[in-house]
Amino acid sequence: MNWDRIQGNWKQFTGKIKEQWGELTDDQIDQIAGKRDQLSGKLQESYGITKDEAERQIRTFENALEDTRDVNARH
Repeated sequence: MNWDRIQGNWKQFTGKIKEQWGELTDDQIDQIAGKRDQLSGKLQESYGITKDEAERQIRTFENALEDTRDVNARH
């Protein structure tokens, strides 16, 4: 799924964000407001991971959303 779509529908994806990264608080999620670079920074802070690892996790998250959308479209 393209990040612009996630950013544009951020409120709809906050539940999935919380499922994926439970250490992020509601306030942090609100601050991120769909900005990919903000999400990356918060993941680095909260989980003590590198920027590369944060970006990898975000890509994996995007791909999982795309896979879910594809499955739902087929049903």
